Amino acid sequence: MNLHSQKNVSAKSVVAVTMLALGIATPAMLSSVGCQSVPMTNRKQLLVTSVEKENEMGLSAYQEVLKSEPLTKNEKATEMVRRVGQRIADAADRPDFKWEFNVIESETQNAFCLPGGKVAIYTGILPVCQNEAGLAVVMSHEVAHAIARHGGERMTYQTAQNAGKTLGSYVMQNQDAKKQEMVLTAYGVASEYGVILPYSRKHELEADHIGVLLMAKAGYDPSEAPTFWERFSGSKQGAAPMEWMSTHPADATRAAALRELMPQAMNDYEGASVKYGLGDPVP
Repeated sequence: MNLHSQKNVSAKSVVAVTMLALGIATPAMLSSVGCQSVPMTNRKQLLVTSVEKENEMGLSAYQEVLKSEPLTKNEKATEMVRRVGQRIADAADRPDFKWEFNVIESETQNAFCLPGGKVAIYTGILPVCQNEAGLAVVMSHEVAHAIARHGGERMTYQTAQNAGKTLGSYVMQNQDAKKQEMVLTAYGVASEYGVILPYSRKHELEADHIGVLLMAKAGYDPSEAPTFWERFSGSKQGAAPMEWMSTHPADATRAAALRELMPQAMNDYEGASVKYGLGDPVP
């Protein structure tokens, strides 16, 4: 056993004990603890929670968000988000997800997708999207975080790093509330909703990768992706600005990585153009 393997075993042991104590994992679930592969990129990741448990926590956390945030009365925006979202959901091919798409009325330039396909778009980001393809960039990126289980991965490592502190605070608090807080934080939603927390650069670039392929398969022009992120970077922030851009990949790095994926993405888009009756995908 090499040093890397020893570290993984140690991390898994710490996480497993703590997750059992938190009630987030059961002995049966922990039998599957280990490295799994991310869809589309095949990167190996360490996870201790099951998909079913993550989806359960995602639903609970999503319901809490919707109790605290006003849904928009803009029926046109809601219809557009649900239309685009459903096409991306079809491309994601996750029959175990019970998809929901809602639009929150807020100037915040924000969006998220919790486990199980629970999606929220804030109205503040819609002007930056400009069109349905721009919206597809945002939604496919957030859906990518969920299907790649980035939140579950982050919960795994956060629990390992803060095992004693997490366990000590958890036993002093309401368990359901603590689980909701953990999943919201892990999937980028702060305790005060409307402020997104940063993923790692690795997760962001991976969500870009998966997202641009998802939007292409959903019949949205993937060439909009690098353009959107450049546009978003230069947009003026509202009263409740996003805090995540400082920890994200540099704009040039992100755009370059997306453009490298264009041949594959455009091939998927051409196939989707037949399905959705879009005609020629490029001028």
